Amino acid sequence: MIALFALLLERILGYSPRLVAAIGHPVMWIGKLVDFFEKRLNSPEKSAEALRFRGGLALLLLLLCTGFAALVIEVLLRAVPFGWIAEILLATTFLAQKELGRSVRAVAEALRKSLQGGREAVSHIVGRDPNALDEAGVSRAAIETLAESTSDGVVAPWFWLVLLGLPGIALYKAINTADSMIGHMNERYRHYGWAAAKLDDLANWIPARLTAVLITAACFFVPHASPSGAWAAARRDARKHASPNSGWPEAAFAGALGFALGGPRSYAGIIVDLPTFGSGKSRLVASDILRALVLYRATLNVLLALSVVIALLVFAAGR
Repeated sequence: MIALFALLLERILGYSPRLVAAIGHPVMWIGKLVDFFEKRLNSPEKSAEALRFRGGLALLLLLLCTGFAALVIEVLLRAVPFGWIAEILLATTFLAQKELGRSVRAVAEALRKSLQGGREAVSHIVGRDPNALDEAGVSRAAIETLAESTSDGVVAPWFWLVLLGLPGIALYKAINTADSMIGHMNERYRHYGWAAAKLDDLANWIPARLTAVLITAACFFVPHASPSGAWAAARRDARKHASPNSGWPEAAFAGALGFALGGPRSYAGIIVDLPTFGSGKSRLVASDILRALVLYRATLNVLLALSVVIALLVFAAGR
């Protein structure tokens, strides 16, 4: 029930920008811990083996701190009347339904006004060079981020919340945050961030595939979306991605909407040749971002329905 109501409440309210300004956000606090350990343990003069050990140690310390804090809070809240309400509110902070939809919609609205506006808006949600993007590039970047973040920003944290409660969702966000900060294949993090990248792959393995299933199911409620196209593209193209997980939601979105996502992109002036997901049109425009958002909302509806079913089954089993 906590997972169900957290999902519903976060979708409606999100996380207040005023609260972020006043006290920050739990993910920001986790990020400060990641940065604290990295500054003290990541020494470039160390050997690859030593850096992997240090990175693994930093990750272990991060998970111990995060997991212990979440477990203590959960135990305390479940010992007081109506503590479950506070538990729901805390769980919502690790979900990103509302903010993800808002950020992607902002790209579509800005792109409708001007290409430069679209580039500026998309720069807040992607790491690639926005100045190298044309209208189609901005549109694809926004949709690709929407697809991937549906998995690691919504479905995966929900999955671990259902499975392990508040400690589960907090530990997942710690892993995911560590991967986003240090799990890069550049010179600085190649060895130090190895453990974070591998554990993030493991934590997202089931949620990524579940996301593709949810997207496929959502197609039945979206006009002109293809369930068969979504699942066929996911099964055919997901394995092309360098990540064992990211290709699943991206390919499912592409197949569902008749798009071709992926392809070459620029990072800091360096062109990276990435595979293509889906076999539809690649010259996308702002209205195609809005189509993707319709599919996104339908996917959230299917996830909410699944949450209701799980809650009812657990309730029935406990009677």
